[in-house]
Amino acid sequence: MEEIERRQELAAFLRTRRARLSRADVGLPARSRQRTPGLRREDVAELADIGVAWYTLLEQGKDVHPSKPVLENIAQALRLTHVEEKYLFLLAGQALPVKAPAEEEEVPPELRRVVDVLTPHPAFVIGRRWDILFRNRAADLVFCFDEPFPPHSLNLLWRYFQMQGHSLDLDWEVQARTLVAHFRTDYARYPGDASFEELLHDLQHTSPLFREWWEQHDIRSVSNNGPRSIMHPALGLLEFDHVQSAFSVNLRLNIYAASPATAPKLAQALAVSST
Repeated sequence: MEEIERRQELAAFLRTRRARLSRADVGLPARSRQRTPGLRREDVAELADIGVAWYTLLEQGKDVHPSKPVLENIAQALRLTHVEEKYLFLLAGQALPVKAPAEEEEVPPELRRVVDVLTPHPAFVIGRRWDILFRNRAADLVFCFDEPFPPHSLNLLWRYFQMQGHSLDLDWEVQARTLVAHFRTDYARYPGDASFEELLHDLQHTSPLFREWWEQHDIRSVSNNGPRSIMHPALGLLEFDHVQSAFSVNLRLNIYAASPATAPKLAQALAVSST
C-alpha cells in the first residue's frame, strides 16, 4: 500500500471508529445539543491525552507519525478490539506492542440480545477487568451507569468505590468487601497486565477503604450471588435476586431479577423514559 493511500485508510478508519461511539459509551456526559452522532475529535483527543490539532491532522490523512504509546491511547479511547488495534498499528506503520495474551472481550450478538430481552430486569456484561461492556436500559436506570466517574467510568469496581457514602446499595460495605476479595482472585489470573495495575493504582490512591481491604489479601472464588436491596432516589426500595454466570473465560453476565413488587416499578419507569 502506498504511503498516501495508507494515511487515507488510517484517517477513514479513525473517523468510522469515532462515529460509532457515543459519549456515554466512553464515560463522558451527554451534550445538550449535538447535531451529529458519535464522538467529536476533541473527545477522542481528551480521552487519548493528545492535542486536538494533532489528532485532526491524523484524521485528515496528513503526514504525521504517531508513536506506539499514542496509538495505544487512541485505541483505548476508541474502544478498539484487539483485531482493530492491530489494524490501526498496521496502517500507522508500527508493530503492535507485545501484551499479555487475553481472550477477546467482544460481546457476541446473541449475548447482547439476551441482555436486551431481560428488560425490565437489569442485566449487564463485564469483561476480565470488570469493565461494563454491554448493559440494558434497566441497568442504566437502576445503577446510573451513564453517570460518569472518570477515569474508569465503565469499571464496576471503580464505580462501586466512587459511590461510597451515597451508594444506592443498602448493604454497601459487605458487598464492597466481597467485590474486593473476588477481584483479587481474578487479578491473579493476569499477572503483569498493565490495565489491571492502572486500575489498582487509582483505586488505592482514591479509596482508603479499598487500600485497607486490598492489603488484607482476602480471596473468594464465588461471586456475590443472592438477594440485593437498593434504595433508588426516584423509585424507592428495589429488591432483586442477583446472579452472575460465566459466558466465556473473560465474559460474565450479571442479572438482577426484580422481585414481583419491583418489576412493575421498573417497567413503568422505562416506559415513561422512552416516550
